Amino acid sequence: MKKILLAALSALLFLGCSSNATNENVKPALVVQQSLESLKLSDQFEVSHEVKSETQKIVFAFSKDIGHTCNEFFATKSEMYLQEHNALFVADVSSAPSLIRSMFILPGLKDFKHTVLVLEDKDLSASYKAGMESEKIVVVFVENKIITDIQTFNTTEELQAAIEK
Repeated sequence: MKKILLAALSALLFLGCSSNATNENVKPALVVQQSLESLKLSDQFEVSHEVKSETQKIVFAFSKDIGHTCNEFFATKSEMYLQEHNALFVADVSSAPSLIRSMFILPGLKDFKHTVLVLEDKDLSASYKAGMESEKIVVVFVENKIITDIQTFNTTEELQAAIEK
């Protein structure tokens, strides 16, 4: 009985999985001098957010490990840390199967006191991920919704320095 249950669960997981193949013809959304005015995402509580003119930094986590690293870092800070530094945090969960997203990832994000903007759409994610190092913390610096610089970091110490400068 255990084997049948395990096989059924495995089959459900594989059915929920999709190809991680990316379209090589995707136009990158994160390019210096490009506007982020159209970036509108919901947070972990399904509240819609957009880039405001006072937003100066947007932290992107394109992989599970980087997302965990960023969330653990932000969890050690005050609830208003991101807002105090005119920053947003975007976690890309689009590569996870929809069943896993809805049952585990999104409910788990609700435990955080900081705002997590959630990138769920694979096509939208592909445009933001294009040309980025997905296994690093990506910080996009903006001024009046226009990208002025893009930097990648390996550690939370580097992330903190970038956010607080």
